[in-house]
Amino acid sequence: MRSEVPGALLAKYDRPGPRYTSYPTVPAWTATFDEAAYRQALRDLGSPKDGAHSAADAGGLCVYLHLPFCARRCHYCGCNALDGCGRSVVDGYLDHLERELDLITGILGRRRAVQIHWGGGTPNFLNEPQLRRAMGLLQDAFIVTAEAEMSLESDPRLGTAEQADLLRELGFARISLGVQDIDPAVQQAIGRIQPAERTRRFYEACRAAGFASVNLDLVYGLPRQTPAGLARTLDFVQELDPDRIACFGYAHVPWVRPNQEKVDTTDMPTGAAKFALFQQALETFTDAGYEWIGMDHFARPTDELAVAARERRLHRNFMGYTTRPAADLLALGMSGISELNGAFAQNDPDLAGYQRALDEGRLPVVKGHRLNADDRLRRLAITHLMCNLELPWDLAAAGFGVRLDDVLAGELERMAPLVEDGLVVREADRLRVTDLGRFFVRNVCMELDAYLPRETAATSGGRPIFSRTV
Repeated sequence: MRSEVPGALLAKYDRPGPRYTSYPTVPAWTATFDEAAYRQALRDLGSPKDGAHSAADAGGLCVYLHLPFCARRCHYCGCNALDGCGRSVVDGYLDHLERELDLITGILGRRRAVQIHWGGGTPNFLNEPQLRRAMGLLQDAFIVTAEAEMSLESDPRLGTAEQADLLRELGFARISLGVQDIDPAVQQAIGRIQPAERTRRFYEACRAAGFASVNLDLVYGLPRQTPAGLARTLDFVQELDPDRIACFGYAHVPWVRPNQEKVDTTDMPTGAAKFALFQQALETFTDAGYEWIGMDHFARPTDELAVAARERRLHRNFMGYTTRPAADLLALGMSGISELNGAFAQNDPDLAGYQRALDEGRLPVVKGHRLNADDRLRRLAITHLMCNLELPWDLAAAGFGVRLDDVLAGELERMAPLVEDGLVVREADRLRVTDLGRFFVRNVCMELDAYLPRETAATSGGRPIFSRTV
């Protein structure tokens, strides 16, 4: 699959923007949504109001656990992660996780978890007793049945065959391996030395352990990355034959993540050169039989993510693209972001602050946002675009007795340049993103974002807080 995109169009639409794992996005949230508001959101789960959904009518909860620990922080990393921590620090973190769960289940009771995901950091940094303890805490706090989808992120540099067997024993069925790029020059530039054969060994160990889905994560736009070097990485990925592939664009935001100051930007592809790398990956994977999911994911046609995309059941939240087995997401650990019954809440991203709140008997929430009717309407519209590449005018089936082309008439008028540039088409029953427009779907969504002007102005030292759209 190859689409010719004019350079002038790339330059026109290459501007900072959100990835829309939520709407409104995090910079719009405030500290006025505090612990009391979060406690109320937890209490409200069983009694939805104003059209909001609940864990009760969705049949369960998605649970995300943030494990921020890494053996060594990579230069490019944009995650909330910690390195150089001893095992006692991890044990202390699990102690505080237990306190957080006690406070939450004291309000919620013991709810059913239909999806559990561990992210980081590097979840497989934990040793066997710590891994068993973390899973035991979740199993004590939630009803976890055999049908629950359980997944985690992992670093192949730390993985072993014994660990793969342990993770399967604990119930994980999906595992994502961070690869980024196998080119030694790129690895040197990003501070992540990861020989391809080490990745291959852990990948094969995961297959042998019986994981139902083994996925790989790649990053394009890294320093020293070239078409020839990326081709070798893409060939390597095809040899492994993963079930899903995520291919993320590198976001250089050193004012948010100081570790990125170590990245040498003088030899980093940007603009058209960066876009060409994604096109190269897109063409390679679609030619190999993968289906392009949303912005940056690829899946085998039989994979449930691809099936959900074809059936218009795809959803997007802080864990990325998902088949959405539950409407509510409960996030645990430092920096965890929950989406509960029409409200967002973020835990303290600072380890000391997170632990201090729990030591004082408080839930560690530092900011959040309760969605109003306009927020919910725009969130649904943006989610439709990000997942289905279209926006139906009639949303009555979703509980909105309105037509979007009436309610968002002004926003749609502002999309006239996008129509002229061939990115979207206005049809009788919907707004449709074209094949060309798919590369710019974030730009389309930005036209529906009521908070974006304020967020764009909210910079650090005059610099944008979002990643580039191209």
